[in-house]
Amino acid sequence: MSAIIGVDVGGTFTDLFLLDEASGTTTVAKVPTSRPDQSQGVVEGIAATGAALGDVATVVHGTTVGTNALLERKGARAGLITTAGFRDVLEMRRRDRPETWGLWGGFVPAIPRDLRLEVAERVLADGTVATPVDLDAVRAAARELLARGAEAVCVFFVNAYANDENERLAADAVAEVWPNAHVTRASRILNEIREFERGSTAALNAYLQPVLGRYLESLGQALEQGGFGGELLIVQSNGGVMAAAEARRLPVRTALSGPAAGVIAATHIARAAGFENVITCDMGGTSFDVSLVVEGASAEAPQTEIDFGLVIRSPMIEITTISAGGGSIARVDRGGILRIGPDSAGSDPGPVCYAQGNDKPTVTDANVVMGRINADQPIGGRASLDVAAARRAIEREVGEPLGLDVMAAAEAIVRVANASMAGALRLVSVERGHDPKDFALMPFGGGGALHVGALIDEVGLARALVPRYPGITSALGCVVADMRVDYVSSLVAPLDGLDVARLDGEMVALSKRGRAALARAGVALDGVEDHFQLDMLYQGQTHTIAVPLDLTVGDAGTGVDENIVRTAFEAAYERAYGRLLSGLPIRVMNLRVWVVGRRPRFDPKLLAPAGLGGAEPLALRPVWVGGGWTETPVFDRLALPVGTRIPGPAVLEQADTTIFVEAGHEGRVDGFGNLVVAAKEAP
Repeated sequence: MSAIIGVDVGGTFTDLFLLDEASGTTTVAKVPTSRPDQSQGVVEGIAATGAALGDVATVVHGTTVGTNALLERKGARAGLITTAGFRDVLEMRRRDRPETWGLWGGFVPAIPRDLRLEVAERVLADGTVATPVDLDAVRAAARELLARGAEAVCVFFVNAYANDENERLAADAVAEVWPNAHVTRASRILNEIREFERGSTAALNAYLQPVLGRYLESLGQALEQGGFGGELLIVQSNGGVMAAAEARRLPVRTALSGPAAGVIAATHIARAAGFENVITCDMGGTSFDVSLVVEGASAEAPQTEIDFGLVIRSPMIEITTISAGGGSIARVDRGGILRIGPDSAGSDPGPVCYAQGNDKPTVTDANVVMGRINADQPIGGRASLDVAAARRAIEREVGEPLGLDVMAAAEAIVRVANASMAGALRLVSVERGHDPKDFALMPFGGGGALHVGALIDEVGLARALVPRYPGITSALGCVVADMRVDYVSSLVAPLDGLDVARLDGEMVALSKRGRAALARAGVALDGVEDHFQLDMLYQGQTHTIAVPLDLTVGDAGTGVDENIVRTAFEAAYERAYGRLLSGLPIRVMNLRVWVVGRRPRFDPKLLAPAGLGGAEPLALRPVWVGGGWTETPVFDRLALPVGTRIPGPAVLEQADTTIFVEAGHEGRVDGFGNLVVAAKEAP
């Protein structure tokens, strides 16, 4: 068995990238996402690559099951057992509200109040057990939750980060009466100070466990029935991968795993092509996901909010999402303003041109009407598109309310979508002190490459790098992502007089724990690396900064000492804020350790064209450009040899996406098969 398959399941399509390590060949496939059981689409997609499951060594899967369950509030019926007096932590949150300047808005927690039960116990902030846990009360609460229909439970005790004895005993007591393995212990999910973030993360883990567990069981059975006997790995939100068994235990770490895989692939491809600074943008059927890569490293956030109040405190690639996907619905609001989204037609019923029952125009409909998308050969193997229906919907819903003809209305939809996307790009670049001219745009997903030229011009980017298979990029990211396990331990201590022996012991212990977890996964690795980081701040501050420690574990430990920590903190603080707050005491809050298992490197040159094609257009097609129809050359993108230059306007078609090169721009095929798009006057 030598084949590795990356699978990314999106809202509209399931994308697959196959790498045969023995021959060095690659194959891609894109099939419609199956509903309600997405595993059927995965198996059908693998069959579409031509691979026999018995010949596949590893399947690496980026999934949206957890994300969708959170966004649609379709997780399991879960219960919570917590310290007396703290059942409402999930609802009190951080005293925030959905609309910052509004006096309205509501929030419904993932676990309703009648399923949040209290028991007597108390651990003080210094770890002292003030009140031992009442285990009989814990068992009674578990039985009560079962009687009320809960299929998963979270045990969350205040201050368990300082001492988890009560919480551990309670979780063991719950397991005695709970009929399945869906028992989450908060301090095992997040062993960190601050009760809301810890409680929210653990509660959402319980909320997702049955949902993702059922999906992975269904997928595993479908793969096994097809003859698969290899390893099934799942992409995490931090861009690393973990074994399927670990994903069942920690489903909360799979939120946003698909977009994270895309960023990993984009970073890998861009670095090989000589681009260290890129802004990635993933345009699918529902959303437009943006992330920043600086000096070859993707930005990572310590937590995210999937939806208002649904906070997950877990390392993840920082991704900004707006509702500007191909299926985002265009509408004219009560003030006469053209809006794109947030409602989306998704894959079912899909855009109007899919002829599946939707009558509201989308961004995809506008691109079809403007001739940028080939209605006779749409991506994903779909039958021809209904252009006439798309025209009627655009005219009725946008043209007539705004007093525009159908083509002006279609162009307006695309321009408003471009403006929304440009705003997201500025948010992660300009508003963080970066000059867009120092960055290349890397669009992927099924729709991103259609808007690449307009985004270059609107944001002032240097150029764009369109990967060889934009619509399959997240699936490729599954193949190139490394194994990774993360741990956090709260220290909460002043730097002066820091117990470095304790810190060193924690670092060594978590390193060994991570390496053991990687070994259990049974995946071939080229090497294992330890990464250490402290969360630190000045006394009196609320928010911490990340302080990396460049240390390795040896026979005598890591060699960490107080001076090393102080120097690292001052360097990180000055880099972030430009100056130090001399004289203020410094505090160490948390230790973070992640262990990375390097998987065999994928060489992007395997994607380079063989040079057998030609640079002649397949045909000329009328495309709406700059307010009028223009006979525009259409090329088979994958047949273009290295070095080919395509002046705009031009359309480049392939099975997984369509690229539109704007007038005044030029596309050039580089040595990796990427298309570098820039204004003609740019070097």
